[in-house]
Amino acid sequence: MLQKKFPMQKAVALKYNKEKDNAPNVTAKGDGEAAKNIIKIAEENDIPIQKDEDLVNMLSQIELNKEIPVELYQAVSEVFSFIYNISNNMEKDENQKDKNAKNN
Repeated sequence: MLQKKFPMQKAVALKYNKEKDNAPNVTAKGDGEAAKNIIKIAEENDIPIQKDEDLVNMLSQIELNKEIPVELYQAVSEVFSFIYNISNNMEKDENQKDKNAKNN
């Protein structure tokens, strides 16, 4: 009997400080259990997660604590834009809840 093979789960964590860094850095990466742990830590810390298998495969080739190459700037900027939008929406929701609580 043939079994369908699923690709091993991979994860990459990025960090970017616009005042200090020239480009985002790879701060964690792994597959299998390591990937699950990276995702778990992100979820526990309310860090947005975006799935992009192709981008993860490219980023996982970069050494830890190294900046991403120029060739990946566009793709990674789209991820950061996604995260920024989610963070802004969450902040707006919290502000609205605070405002509603004060008015009641």
